[in-house]
Amino acid sequence: MSDLEDFPVVTEKAESYLNERQLLDYRAEREDCLEWLLTFGKKPNEVVGYAPGTVKPRCYRMDRFYRYVWDHEEGYTVNLSHEHADSWMDHLARRDVSATHKRNCMKSLLMLYKWLHHERGLGEWEPEFRFSADTSTQPREYLTREERRAIRDAALEYGSVPSYNNLTPTERDRWKRYLAQRFEKPKEDVTPDDWDRANGWKIPSLVWVSLDAGLRPIEVERATISWVDTDNSVLRIPKEDSSKNREHWVVGLRDKTADVLSKWCQQRQNFSMYDDTETLWLTRKQNPYGSSSLRGLLHRLCEIAGIDTEHRQMSWYAIRHALGTYMTREEDLAAAQTQLRHRSPETTMKYDQVPVEDRQDALDRMG
Repeated sequence: MSDLEDFPVVTEKAESYLNERQLLDYRAEREDCLEWLLTFGKKPNEVVGYAPGTVKPRCYRMDRFYRYVWDHEEGYTVNLSHEHADSWMDHLARRDVSATHKRNCMKSLLMLYKWLHHERGLGEWEPEFRFSADTSTQPREYLTREERRAIRDAALEYGSVPSYNNLTPTERDRWKRYLAQRFEKPKEDVTPDDWDRANGWKIPSLVWVSLDAGLRPIEVERATISWVDTDNSVLRIPKEDSSKNREHWVVGLRDKTADVLSKWCQQRQNFSMYDDTETLWLTRKQNPYGSSSLRGLLHRLCEIAGIDTEHRQMSWYAIRHALGTYMTREEDLAAAQTQLRHRSPETTMKYDQVPVEDRQDALDRMG
């Protein structure tokens, strides 16, 4: 057990918020967190913790975040959510403080939510934007127009297999081995239905909807069949499911996307893993998609599309950032704000930038 004597487990400012029982609960929560960070935090699978000199200053900032949440919720809680983290990031972005302070607060938040993910079962949190060493809060990476189209096409190719009826017995046997490994089942249990599953509409619908709606990872995880209104080519996201949790959102989709989503909703009824859940998309292991699984999916799509990711920090947010950048360019900030489900136009303003292709065209015109 680590010695926490030199750590600000409960600060005086935090103590001023709490009654005796809340104080005991908060102290236990903080001790659990700090113990884990010092023992496992850096590399949980290898039992490598962070250095005390790294944890201690971030411990103060985590405490400040808890107090922000208590002010926001008008009362004590240690049940933190992704929305709390997103809200604090928005709050920090507007504060007139140094970029270094903002970045340090963000690092502390990432550390806290790493513990919550590993020890409390909360889904992985990934910030929508990051504070860099300067004062910029521009999105780190986004897909170009051409890359958006390529990802859309790659989603149709992802995981596809040849038609069952067009294969020779030898070819069919080879593909059965592949599908047995892919779906983690005995080869003799592979049926023509598994061919249909491999060529299904789950991945195309997930990717195309995300391209149109700029779905955050948490929104992909929370999406349910009740969101879907393909007759009107929209998603209807109730406020209790929306990432910012303030109001209902109606998000437009392309007609082609609505058609693909409709195909998936029909096909989804045939898979037993969806019998007892309203979740719109599940992984092969019957879990909702999270940041890691979505990042892996995007990188695989980039491989199929021939998009180099070696020197790019390509997370699922690259899809959302692309939507914000080009929606702002094609329409205006108000349209982007609504489509991205931002409460404040200031949040959307970080997308008000000239895409690299437009700047290249300008250079060509300038000669």
